Parts: sequence; C-alpha cells; structure tokens
Amino acid sequence: MQPLFAILGLTWRAAFRYRLFWVILILLLAAVVGLPLVVKDDGTADGFAQILITYTLSAVTGLLGMSTLWLACGTLARDMEECQIQMLAVKPIARWKIWLGKWLGIVTLNAALLAVAGLAVFLLLEFRGNKLVETERFKLFNEVLVARDSLKEEDQMPLIQQVTERIFKEQLDKNKFVDMDLNMVRKQLFLQVKAERQVVAPGGTRVWKIKLGSAKDSLKDQPLYLRIKFSTPQTAAAGATYYGQWAAGTPGKTRIWQTPEPVSMAPDTFHEFQIDPNVFDENGDLTILFGNVSDTSLLFQLDDGLEILYRVGGFGGNFVRGLAIILFWMSLLAALGLAASSLMSFPVAAFFSLALLFICLSSGTMSSAVEQRTIMGGDGEGGSGHSSADKVVIPAFEGMLYIINLVEDFSPIDSLSTGRVITWKVMGLAFGQIVLLMGGTLGLTGMLILTNRELATAQKNN
Repeated sequence: MQPLFAILGLTWRAAFRYRLFWVILILLLAAVVGLPLVVKDDGTADGFAQILITYTLSAVTGLLGMSTLWLACGTLARDMEECQIQMLAVKPIARWKIWLGKWLGIVTLNAALLAVAGLAVFLLLEFRGNKLVETERFKLFNEVLVARDSLKEEDQMPLIQQVTERIFKEQLDKNKFVDMDLNMVRKQLFLQVKAERQVVAPGGTRVWKIKLGSAKDSLKDQPLYLRIKFSTPQTAAAGATYYGQWAAGTPGKTRIWQTPEPVSMAPDTFHEFQIDPNVFDENGDLTILFGNVSDTSLLFQLDDGLEILYRVGGFGGNFVRGLAIILFWMSLLAALGLAASSLMSFPVAAFFSLALLFICLSSGTMSSAVEQRTIMGGDGEGGSGHSSADKVVIPAFEGMLYIINLVEDFSPIDSLSTGRVITWKVMGLAFGQIVLLMGGTLGLTGMLILTNRELATAQKNN
C-alpha cells in the first residue's frame, strides 16, 4: 500500500501547491453562504428548504463536479506532457498503482471539501431554521429536517388489466367489435379503466387502502403524514384552488380522523396533512377517503397521487448518507477524467469528458425519443416522423439510458429537501452501481490503457 499512499500524497501536495484546494474551498463556502443571501426564501419551511438544501447542495455538486473533471484530466495528462510520469514509471511501482493512487487522491480531496461544505450547510440550516415563525419552524423540523419513509397503495395495474380483460371479453361476446382493430380496442379499454381509477368526479369519492405491514408496530401512537398531488382535466387558471374533504380510518374498527372542513388545494403541487395516530386497524391496514366537493373532476395519478409518510430517523445521519452519495458521483467523475487522460492529451480529455457529461444530462431528450420510438419528433409507429435511422439510434439510446439510470436513480438532494430517508441499503446500492460497477469499469479501462501505453511516444505526440 505504500506506493498508493505515496501517489495519493503527491496528488494532495500538487493541489495545495497550485492553491487549487483553497480556491475550490472558497468557492464552495461562497456558494453555501452567499446563495441564501442573494436568493431570499419566502419564509415558509418549503421555501427555506428549497434555498438552503436544493440550491446550495446543487451548487456544491456542480462546483465539485467541474473541479473534479478538470483535476482528473489534468493531473495524469500533464504528468505525461511534462515527462514527470517517467520518473515514477522507472521505479518499482506498477502503472495501475499510479492510476489508482491519483484516483484515491482526488476522491479524498473531494471528501475533505464536501465535508467542510456539508458542515457549513448543516450549521446554516440549524441557525436560520430557528429564526422562522413558530408554525413554519415546527413544520421544518418535523417534515423536512427529518428522515421519513413512505408507503403507497398496492400496484393497481394487475387489477386494471384484469378488469380490462373482463370487459373486453364481455363486449367481444356481444359482437361489438366487428371490423375493428382488437389491439386498439383493448388499449382504449385499458385507458378507460385506468382513468376511472384515477379520476374523482364532482361529488364523488375515492378510497385508498394502504398496508403498513411490519411498520405498524413501530407506528403506534406516532403521527402520520398524508402527501397528495392531483391535476385537473383542463388547464387551471393561475391561482385556482379546489376543495376536498379528507378522512382516515375504518368505522367500527379504528378511530376516525378527518379535516374539520373542506381543504383548499392547488393542482400540480404536493400537499401534506398530518393524520392522527392509530387510525389503522389491527392488521396494519390504513383506509384513506377523499370526497371531491369542487365542481371539477380531479385526477390522482396512480404512482404519485397519494402516499403516507412516517418518521424513521433524524436529519443528521440522513444528511451524511446524502453527502456520501454525492461523493460517489465525484468518484465516478474522477474515474472518467483519469480514464480519458490515460489516452488523450489534457484539452482533448477535458473536452471528451465534458461532452460525455453533457450527453448524460440530456437523458430527458433521449427518454422522449425512446418513448416516441423516433428521433424525428413525429409518430414513431409509421408516421411522418419515422426514419430508418431509428432502428439504430433508438436501441443505442435505450442502452445509454440504462447506463445513465444506474447513476441517476439515486437523488440525495431531492430526498434531503423533502425529508425522505436515505437508507443504508440505498447507500450501499449506490456505492455498488456508481463506484464499483461504473467507476470500476472506467478504472479498469484507464489502468489497462496506461499500462500498455508507450510513454515516450505519448510525450512526443503531445
């Protein structure tokens, strides 16, 4: 391990010698402290969290990401250009150890910088959070600066498919689909049944059955939080709100909780209500009832229309695990930069790494193309937007999205700003997919290239 630690130490000394460490640290602290001063929150717990968690951590991640790529591309490429790596290569140290030592140096530098920035964010949250008004301060420390898990209704798709097939067979037996495309009919029936499960008509009701499972024992005498989101069939006017009555519990089996009066709610935004404890039955089944008292139908999506949140831990440990996942991202960028600089000169490696990062950030465009099955922006099922290139590009996009999603599936900033728990299991999975799988693949590629590269020729070409 001595050669690895020697290369790690050289990387740290280079960062301090060129004052890179101090420059990045000052920029990070300026982002953490200065951003909340420039962008004022609206005095609410949600607005406060948006500024001091989402914006500041996003700025910290962006600054660290750019500096990591720059340092990773430069440290190895410049060593080759300035013939410094030859002094190491002639010593009894394997080239893969040189590569790994530089990666460890960059990762530990990022860990130190992220620890300082994270501590500044945490202290700022505690200090400024106590200055909010009492109601918003209570909401902040009970709904945002916590670690909460969630439960949703069981997957409704199997039931929807079952009902669709039953209706389809009944109508088919009555010969109602003569000279019609049966696949299209089945699809339309599916959408109709699905809409009936999501839409609550004026004066109508909607019931959710949520199974708490093994969590019911730990949730006795503990408050629950109802998080809902809905939309309207028509575009709502600016500032428009809709009214609904909420209740929880099973008559005759549990106590009943309900809102004292219909609640005013805005569409396309999340709302949270605290539910009284112990409104679930002895089997851990929780019944939620909604009554629409508006004159417009309201649509609750199956995936994010309603969920139950409950506290499982404090904010401190959750915050540390979130920072750890950000560090995993930085380690992947360090592996990308070092792998590129193992083969290319510094400018080319930096351009290649940034271009690849830009492609990854454009995953939304690729997702849209895959969904439409075309890159032409038209109907991919034989319409005017269909092209022969789709047969090659769409599968390529699907493969790229699969790889990108291995990293993007973990979003610690969103979880922290909404009080969601980042479990040790999620953290371990992130380490496996981001560091071991993705970073390891890039690392092995970079080590192999560096081991087989002719350094004298590389220096001459540079």
